[in-house]
Amino acid sequence: MNKGHMAYFEQDDVLHFAISDEPEANSVEVGHDITAELNARGELIGIEILNASRFLRDTVLDSVQAKMLKLTEATAP
Repeated sequence: MNKGHMAYFEQDDVLHFAISDEPEANSVEVGHDITAELNARGELIGIEILNASRFLRDTVLDSVQAKMLKLTEATAP
């Protein structure tokens, strides 16, 4: 397996994680705006995230809010 790399295409707001330089043979939509790229053997070789800035913002906010809620619950009398 090749070393992975990441690229962000600001104009299109697309984030691409490549974990292999193998050619893409197929892709599967795994969530809204998230596509898994597969090689000819059906193995994951990359992930593409459309509307990446919104996705990352929402994901980080959800994670922080969940941790803050757990922290608040843990320190409540």
